Amino acid sequence: MAQEAGKKHPGQDAISQGKLNDAESVAGNFSHPSSLYFDSSALDDFLKKYPGFRSYATELKRFYTQRNYSYAWYDDEGIIEQAASLFNRFEQLGQEGLLPDKFPYLDQFNSLMEGNDSSLQTEPMNAEAELMLTAQYLSYAHHVWQGMPEKESRKLEWFLPRKKLSLQNLMDSLLLDANPSFIEQEPVYRQYFLLKNYLQQYRDIEKAGGWGILKGKKKSYKKRDSSQFVVQLRRRLFITGDLANDTSSLLFDGELENAVKNFQQRNGWKEDGIAGNSVIRELNIPISQLIEKILVNMERCRWVPANPQGEYLVVNVPAFKLYAFQNDSVLFDMNIVAGEPLHKTALFNGDLKYIVFSPYWNVPPGILKKEILPGIKKDPRYLEKHNMEWYGNTVRQKPGPDNSLGKVKFLFPNSFYIYLHDTPAKNLFAEDRRAFSHGCIRLAEPKKLAMYLLRNYPEWTEEKIDEAMNAGKEKYVTLRETIPVFITYFTAWVDRNGKLNTRQDVYNRDKRIARMILEKN
Repeated sequence: MAQEAGKKHPGQDAISQGKLNDAESVAGNFSHPSSLYFDSSALDDFLKKYPGFRSYATELKRFYTQRNYSYAWYDDEGIIEQAASLFNRFEQLGQEGLLPDKFPYLDQFNSLMEGNDSSLQTEPMNAEAELMLTAQYLSYAHHVWQGMPEKESRKLEWFLPRKKLSLQNLMDSLLLDANPSFIEQEPVYRQYFLLKNYLQQYRDIEKAGGWGILKGKKKSYKKRDSSQFVVQLRRRLFITGDLANDTSSLLFDGELENAVKNFQQRNGWKEDGIAGNSVIRELNIPISQLIEKILVNMERCRWVPANPQGEYLVVNVPAFKLYAFQNDSVLFDMNIVAGEPLHKTALFNGDLKYIVFSPYWNVPPGILKKEILPGIKKDPRYLEKHNMEWYGNTVRQKPGPDNSLGKVKFLFPNSFYIYLHDTPAKNLFAEDRRAFSHGCIRLAEPKKLAMYLLRNYPEWTEEKIDEAMNAGKEKYVTLRETIPVFITYFTAWVDRNGKLNTRQDVYNRDKRIARMILEKN
């Protein structure tokens, strides 16, 4: 079986005493290659016995080939502390929002680590136990840090590039002597951990009874109102931290008004401090649904790069916002209008390369077929009335104040016919929920974005940008360096002030993810 040296029995104490707290390392320092080896044929035997680990066969073989099949989870004293720390992580899978039955062979793993495995009793240092630990580590890394397979997220119409997680590199990193904390090294986007904290808070609220249904006798409640409903409202906002103190007062005072504004802000409503029907409806969402929303967005966080670098733009469709980032810091944001549910804005990425001032609008094929051609059939002067013209086999709208793209557009070539642009319909930005377009993204402050993108171009002063936007003649500007654009879909996140934000699932995408991660196998 194995060529062994230093056969000290690890014993139950070695496992139980090896449990580390959450601030310490699962990875720690793996046992360095030494005189403790096992036969390479044990890997084939292991995969035959546990076929659920076959997807990790390449990583397992590469890892142990580089070690000449020396033990990683044992040293001369027996099983190392990191084995118990890994086991603790599996015992706390609920904190990661994952079901244990998504992981293969946990019963066997539990038996091994709890000292019930007969092979450990007869042969404490054995290849099967060694390989079980490594395979479970890889399984943990895959499920907790990487999320569902890319083919599954593409079925959910998430066409953004998935984070590339090298399980081999993760294993290699465990061999370093002075390895930093495992938690600090976890390759997951920062939002994941912020949402994870709120997951625990909301589960604690749920265990304590959650919150009741608010039932008012009026359509809205505002400052200076007095009623028993105000007492309920206070209690509800106190539970989630929107209100600092629950005085049980009947009076809707300034402190409660600010609490309502806080709730409105983090849920994407106008901050008027009035508890109207929309606010009360939002307050009455069961806590179980909010927990599910947090879990769904933790899963999305597993898909994106852990440490985004450089300059880039992010559009979050449910938030109806565009954000300009430098590394992980938001430089500014602006309101957007996104695609209506019938014409969903696609979730993908591209490289912004062109700014087009006073643009033509080249009517997309779908709109041409469904709207323009029927319009021409009904009214021969349709094109003239809409400042349009035939251009080859299609139709385009001429530059001007009524152009559907407004005074400037921003192109990142893609197959979805999606881009960022101005709009003459400014009134739509006053709405809380702004899903009105045919799929493209309308900007509330397009000049601000143009000035930002051209800030390092001395010839493009604010005056020249204004002039180009109002010239009535199309002008292309090619950026010397492209800037990445990511169109995303997050219905829950934690803002820079540490507040949990939630938004409506405008395209009904959350439920399918929830089924995939929460339904038992």
